[in-house]
Amino acid sequence: MTDLRPLEAELRGAVRGEVGFDATSRALATMDASNYRRVPLGVVAPRDADDVAAALAVCRAHGVPVVARGGGTSIAGQATGTGVVLDFTRHMNQLLSLNHEERTAVVQPGLVLDRLQEAAAPHGLRFGPDPSTHGRCTLGGMIGNNSCGAHSVAWGTTADSVRELTVIRARGDRLRLGRDWAGAPEGLRQLAEGELARLRTGFPDLPRRISGYALDALLPQKGADVARSFCGSEGTLGIVTEAVVRLVEAPRARALAVLAYADESAAAEAAAGLLPYGPLTVEGMAADLVRTGTDLPRGGAWLFVETGGADPAEARARAEAIVRAADVMDALVMSDPAGQRALWRIREDASGTATRMPDGTEAWPGWEDCAVPPPRLGAYLRDFRALLREHGLRGTPYGHFGDGCIHVRIDFDLLTTQGVARFRSFSEELAELVVAHGGSLSGEHGDGQARAELLPKMYAPEVIALFERAKALWDPDDLLNPGMLVRPARLDENLRFAVLPREPVDVAFGYPADGGDFAAAVSRCVGVAKCRTPALGSGGSDVMCPSFRVTGEEEHSTRGRARLLHEMLAGEVITDGWRSEEVRDALDLCLSCKGCRSDCPVEVDMATYKAEFLHHHWSGRLRPAAHYAMGWLPVWLGAVARTRTARLVNSLAGVRVLAALAKRLGGIAPEREIPGVAGETFSGWWRKDGRETGGSGPTVMLWPDTFTEHLTPSVGRAAVRVLGAAGLRVSLPPTGRGTRVCCGLTYVSTGQLDRARKVLRRTLDVMEPVLEAGTPVTVLEPSCAAALRTDLPELLPDDPRARRLADTVRTFAETLEHHAPDWTPPRLARPVTGQTHCHQHAVLGDAADRRLRQAALLSGELSGGCCGLAGNFGFEKGHFEVSVACAEEQLLPAVREATPDTVILADGFSCRTQLQQLAGVRGRHLAEVLAEGLEGDEA
Repeated sequence: MTDLRPLEAELRGAVRGEVGFDATSRALATMDASNYRRVPLGVVAPRDADDVAAALAVCRAHGVPVVARGGGTSIAGQATGTGVVLDFTRHMNQLLSLNHEERTAVVQPGLVLDRLQEAAAPHGLRFGPDPSTHGRCTLGGMIGNNSCGAHSVAWGTTADSVRELTVIRARGDRLRLGRDWAGAPEGLRQLAEGELARLRTGFPDLPRRISGYALDALLPQKGADVARSFCGSEGTLGIVTEAVVRLVEAPRARALAVLAYADESAAAEAAAGLLPYGPLTVEGMAADLVRTGTDLPRGGAWLFVETGGADPAEARARAEAIVRAADVMDALVMSDPAGQRALWRIREDASGTATRMPDGTEAWPGWEDCAVPPPRLGAYLRDFRALLREHGLRGTPYGHFGDGCIHVRIDFDLLTTQGVARFRSFSEELAELVVAHGGSLSGEHGDGQARAELLPKMYAPEVIALFERAKALWDPDDLLNPGMLVRPARLDENLRFAVLPREPVDVAFGYPADGGDFAAAVSRCVGVAKCRTPALGSGGSDVMCPSFRVTGEEEHSTRGRARLLHEMLAGEVITDGWRSEEVRDALDLCLSCKGCRSDCPVEVDMATYKAEFLHHHWSGRLRPAAHYAMGWLPVWLGAVARTRTARLVNSLAGVRVLAALAKRLGGIAPEREIPGVAGETFSGWWRKDGRETGGSGPTVMLWPDTFTEHLTPSVGRAAVRVLGAAGLRVSLPPTGRGTRVCCGLTYVSTGQLDRARKVLRRTLDVMEPVLEAGTPVTVLEPSCAAALRTDLPELLPDDPRARRLADTVRTFAETLEHHAPDWTPPRLARPVTGQTHCHQHAVLGDAADRRLRQAALLSGELSGGCCGLAGNFGFEKGHFEVSVACAEEQLLPAVREATPDTVILADGFSCRTQLQQLAGVRGRHLAEVLAEGLEGDEA
C-alpha cells in the first residue's frame, strides 16, 4: 500500500484500543528475537475480542495481512510481519479466573507467564511449561509456538496444558476449540478423516516435535483435539483471544543433582536412561559454556537433574537415587534452595554465554532448538559438531537433554553474500542430519522463517500438501501471518542485518568489544527482552530496566531503544538519522543507570548509546537548558569555590521566587530542591587539616570528584579518616594553575562528548605523575569510578594513559581490601538497608563492599533497582514522576520498613539526595559509617 491513511483511519474508527502508524510504533515491531526483520504498516493494541474482530475486518477489506504478537521473544521470525501487528501485551493481558479445585485458569493471550505462576503458587499449583523467557513471554505466544521449557520431561509442552481456546478466524467467525471436534472450522473433520493413515504414519513420534501443524492431534485415538492441533500454528490459522489452561501441582520441595561426565556426548547418552526415575528436569551443558571458578563437580559436561518431593528429605532421596543409578565421574546433590539457585544460575547463564564466542565473536539464532529422540542425542551431537567443523562454524550446544532438544547459537556471518550462502548450505545440511536421526527441525520455538522452508526435508510431499489444505480451511484468504509454515519465505531473506550500513559510522566512543562499529554494538540486542521483565528478578538485585518497569512501554525498554537505533541506522522507517526525534524521545527516559551493561545477557550498554546519540543529535545546535545547567556542573561549582560565594548561592536558592526562576532557566524540575553547596571544599579542608590524618603505609590517591569536593565533603573527610586508620598514606591529585581532575561524567551523561574528551585529556595530563608512580586511585562516588573505568578508555582509546588510569581505579572497599588486607574495621553490629548504586552493580561490582560490611558486623542486604535520581535525570524537567516511581519500587519501601537503629547506606550522591528529598532520610556513605565507628571505639 502506498497510502496508509485510509487503513489507519478505518482502524481508528473501528477499534477502541490504540492504533499506531507512526515511525516509533512501526520501528518497535520490525523484529523479534530472531535474525529477521519485517517492517509493518502499523500496530494495533486491541482492548478485547471485539477489537480483534474489528481489526481483522478492516484488514481483510484492505487485503492487509495480520500478525499476532506477544512478548516478541520468538527466535524464528514468526512475530514479525509486513501488515498490521496486533500487540496483546498492552490490554489483553489479564488472568480472568483461576479454579484451584479444577486446576485450571482462564487467561488472555497477552498475560505474561510469571503473572500466572504468581497467582497459582499460593494454591500449590503452577503452569507446567517454563521457557527461559518466563518473565516476559506471553501465554498467547507460548500457544502459538507450543513452547516448552526445562520441565517438559515432567509436564510436557504448552499443547499438553491447553484445555480450550477461543479463536477468531480471519473472516471474523469466533470458535471455541476443544476435544471431540469442538470448534472445528467447516471441512477440517472431513480433511482429517480422509487422511487417517497419513496422520498416523506421517509424523515423527518424539516428545519435542514442534515443527509443522500438529494435525495428528485430530486422530480419534488422540481425542480429535482441535485446541491441541491449533497449538504451534504460529498465528497462521486464527487469533487466540482467550485460553483455558491446565495447571499442575508444584512439588513442595525440590533437590538438584548435578552429574558430571567426561564430555558432552557421554552426558547426552546418559540422559535418556534417567527418565524412568521421574525427574522434573534433565538439562545438559558442556564445559565450554561454564565460567571458571564455579562449584560444579569435576568433569567436561554436566546434567542438571531436578527432583521433587513432599518434603526436602524425599526430594533429596530421589536425587541421590539418580546419582547411584548414573554412571558418572563425579556428582553433587543440593537440597538447600539458595544453593540450588546458585547452581541453576550457572546453567541459565549459558544462554547468555552462548551469544558470544570466547574471542568475542557474535553468535546468532537460526538453529536454536532442533530435537531428536533422546536415545539418539549423543550420536546426533557428534554429527552436529562434525558438521560445524566442516563449514568452519562454531557453536556450543546445551539444553534439554532429557527431551533430546538442543539449543545452540552459531557464529554465522549474516552480513556478506558468502556468509549468507554458507548459512543457507549449513541449514540445509543440518536439516537433513536432524531428519536422519529421526528428529524435528524445531523442538521448542517453532519454525517461523528460520526453518519452515525446510519442512519438506522432514515431511513427505503429501503431508506438506495436507498442511496447505489445513491452512486454506482455516484462513482462505491467507491473511494471517503469511510466509510462515505454509508457502514460507526463504530462510535467507529479510535478514535484519542486511539494512545496516556496510561501513562503520563516525562515532565518539571506541566500542572496543564491537570492533569500533556502532551498528555492531546496537545489533548486540538479540531481542530476548530480559529488559521487559515487569518486576525485579529473584532477590531483587538487578537494575535493568527501571524506566520500562515504570511506564510498561516498549520504547522505554533497552530492547525498544536498541530497535529504534537499529532503524535509525537502517534509514527506512526512521529517516532523519541522528536528528531523529523518535529516538531522542525514547532515550529521554533512559536513566543511564548502566543496568543493561550487566543484566542484559548480551551486555547492551544503552547509557553509552544514549550519550553517543545525544552527542550527534545536538551537534551544532542549541542544547536543552539542563545540559548547560547540569552538564557543566563542575564548572559552575568550581566558580562558586573560587569566588567563595557558597553561602550567597545557598541563600539565593532558599528564596522561593529566585529558586523557581533558576530552575526554570536551568531546565530543572520545579518539584526538586536545589542541593546546597558546601562552605568549604574537600580539597580546601585537605590542605588545612587532612594531610596530618594519613597513616604511614602504602600511598593511595583519593579522587576529589565533583560531588565529594563541592557538595558532600564530609564523605571525603570520613574516607581520609578510615584509610588513615587502616594504615594507608592518603594523597590527592597534583594540581597547578587552578587545574583540577574530573571524570567527565556530567558531560558524558548529557552527550557533550567533545567537551568530555577535552576534560579527560587535561585530567590525564595532571595524573601522569600518579600513573608513572603506579599509585592506586580511590574513587568514593560510584558513578565517577564507573566513568573512569569504562567511559574514559572508550572515549580516548588511542591514549594509553586512559587505560592505565582506568586500571588503577578502586572503590573505597576495594582499596581497603587490596591495600590494607590485615586491617580490622570497627565492629558496629547494626542492621543496614539502602540500595547498591546502579553503576556499582553494573560496572564496579560490590563483592568487596559486602565483605567489608560483614567484617564490620553490618547485617542485612541492600536492595536492587535504581534510586531514580540518576545524576541529572531526576533533576530534569519532565522526569520527576518517573524518578519517584523508580524510587518507590524498592528503595523507599526498604527505608520505610527500617527500624530506628538501621543504618541507611547510600554511597552515591544521587541516592542520598533522592532519599533526603523524597523520604526526609539521611543516607550515608559506607566511609562515613565506619568513620563514626572509629570515633566510638576511641571514645
